[in-house]
Amino acid sequence: MTATETSAVTWGETRLAYAIRRSRRRMKTVAVTVDPDGSVLLVAPERFPTSRLDALVRRKAPWIAQRLRHVRSHDPPPAPREFVSGESVLYLGRHYRLKVHSGETDAAKLRGGWLYVPAPDGVERTTHVRATLVAWFRRHAAERLPERVEAWRAKAGVAMPHVVIANQQKRWGSCDRSGTIRLNWRIIQAPMRLVDYVVVHELVHLLHRGHGRDYWQAVGRVLPDYERRREDLRQRGVSLAW
Repeated sequence: MTATETSAVTWGETRLAYAIRRSRRRMKTVAVTVDPDGSVLLVAPERFPTSRLDALVRRKAPWIAQRLRHVRSHDPPPAPREFVSGESVLYLGRHYRLKVHSGETDAAKLRGGWLYVPAPDGVERTTHVRATLVAWFRRHAAERLPERVEAWRAKAGVAMPHVVIANQQKRWGSCDRSGTIRLNWRIIQAPMRLVDYVVVHELVHLLHRGHGRDYWQAVGRVLPDYERRREDLRQRGVSLAW
């Protein structure tokens, strides 16, 4: 669901604008995120008044402003991908080069330091290359991510959940009340330590729904260095979103 509402509050001399996305899955809590592009998003219950969201943003204004300063102090977002030979792609934190070659039916294949992608000649070649790459990453995510869930679920103290490979645009993972975990296929581009952070993040949500003190303490018991991993993912995340 895309964000269709917006609002803004004034904090001192700073205007904090934000987008609102309504979620049927949220009953009482509101999630506040600052994306790598500098946009602020609140995911809120469907009938949560905007006036209360404004009040929440004012309360969280110091944290939001700090996150915005952090985002703006880092390198600008990378240029849009062209999906051409020689372009770099990531898989489990390692860089590979694309090798686009003529062909229509074969799947992408990893050989040495190259990821070979077949594509027909013509104006739709870029679209075809991207779709073939997405299919390759999704296939590998479907193989590797459930393995990581199985590797960490006992340490988190939960049974093996149902795992779905998803195409989420604004989050790395989510879980619902039925115990299903959804993991964004894009995370398979990141180093394994960051993949594991996302996996543990969602596994612990099977025990604690929100992001309160109990939740983060539980994450810390499984991953004592989770704060470092979380910050690393925040910095790398923009380069993984395509």
